[in-house]
Amino acid sequence: MIDFNTIKSKFIKNGGVLKSSELKKIGLSSRQIGKLLANEHLEKIKYGYYTLNNYFPKEEVIIARLYPDAVIFLQSALKFYNYFDRIPQNWEIAVQKHSNPNKYNISYLKIKPYYITEKYRQLGIESYDVDNVKVKIYDRDKSICDLIRYQDKLDSELFTTALKKYINDEQKNVNSLIAYAKKMKIREKVENLIGVWI
Repeated sequence: MIDFNTIKSKFIKNGGVLKSSELKKIGLSSRQIGKLLANEHLEKIKYGYYTLNNYFPKEEVIIARLYPDAVIFLQSALKFYNYFDRIPQNWEIAVQKHSNPNKYNISYLKIKPYYITEKYRQLGIESYDVDNVKVKIYDRDKSICDLIRYQDKLDSELFTTALKKYINDEQKNVNSLIAYAKKMKIREKVENLIGVWI
């Protein structure tokens, strides 16, 4: 079997998550992958995806590796920008409107998919490098538009905290905020809520 340090190095270069096909590319057979699982060198995240035992890859990396088209969304995006301190109960991700709900149901971490029309889903996507993996997340201004759009589904304290932190954030871009609000048909609501502050 291939040297385990080589396998470990490949995992680390990919944020701690590898697919079966990637393990086979470096020379492992299905049987050898099974043996590494049985010997507790590897742990299965879901069918066809593995991590090193006791490695604990970052959860946003797991999402990016398992669901490369998904975008970290709403409370999960707001937490990423430190707009509130509370850890969301689930990872909220924006996914294609007609994608299969079953694929987001995994035991390794809690995921809450939002099925969104492509013209809205593609707005304001940023890509961040996290442990050598490109993680898609909505930018600050789009995330605030999402916050306002989903206001009725969110805790009022969380809503107010995130709004205040955005208003005081030097990296905010008001022109982008208004442009997103216009495309999402919530411009009036956005201006009423935060127009006086910005």
